Amino acid sequence: MSDSSSGSSWLERLGKVFSDEPESREDLVESLKEAHNEGIIDGDALLMIEGVLEVSESRVRDIMVPRPQIELIDAEASLETILEVMLQSSHSRYPVMDDNKIVGVLLAKDVFRSVVKGVLKTKADLQSIYREPVFVPESKRLNVLLRDFKESRNHLALVVDEYGELAGLVTIEDVIEQIVGDIEDEHDEEESDNIQKRAGEIYYVNALTSLEEFNEFFKLTLDEEVSETLGGYVAVQFGHVPALDEELILASWVIKVTKANDRRVECFEVRPFKASNEGSELPAA
Repeated sequence: MSDSSSGSSWLERLGKVFSDEPESREDLVESLKEAHNEGIIDGDALLMIEGVLEVSESRVRDIMVPRPQIELIDAEASLETILEVMLQSSHSRYPVMDDNKIVGVLLAKDVFRSVVKGVLKTKADLQSIYREPVFVPESKRLNVLLRDFKESRNHLALVVDEYGELAGLVTIEDVIEQIVGDIEDEHDEEESDNIQKRAGEIYYVNALTSLEEFNEFFKLTLDEEVSETLGGYVAVQFGHVPALDEELILASWVIKVTKANDRRVECFEVRPFKASNEGSELPAA
């Protein structure tokens, strides 16, 4: 016997779930969860609907890649240096900065096409394929940004703060991931590691990385009795929750906070210590 003949079609069952109209976003989410429990919608659908609701409430600042984590291209660098940076980092888009001002965006596919055609021989050739940068405020709602991305067919925007300074970067993938979850690509296996190598000797390290793993990778002997994680260890050294851009010198390395909120640190930049670096005044560990 079909669902329609038994009077229990999914449409009727969904109607029963929403017999009392939701009066708020929270009520709507609860009704959707009830629909999931009743088997009317599956778990993936529930998560995506919740993601859509979240996108309508969230703003660019909530998901952007902060400036310290952006792979910027120095417009004054040599062509060989720029190509080497792009080769090592393997991103698809690179903001180009000249004298603290974004002057364009380089797309890896444009550079690759020019190399294959043999027309990329000078810095002027590189400048000729700069894409016009698109700027958005930190406060912009994600649903509005997604609509703008679709209409302009642009997939990247540079985020500026209230003073017009570069604050971060956001892509269409970042927005879509809020709806469908993480989108893995061919680089994600490497990127999923706690310790990620960037250009030169710079690394990004997840604050939840175990101190044992950190010691082993960077050839250090930090006291693992102090904390189980790098984030906890650094917080103990400072005596407070580290703030964005705070630095700590540990032996031959400088650890800089690149992503944090009022409650915890999420990510560090780790680079070799040089005498000219202006790091924390705390003693080296």
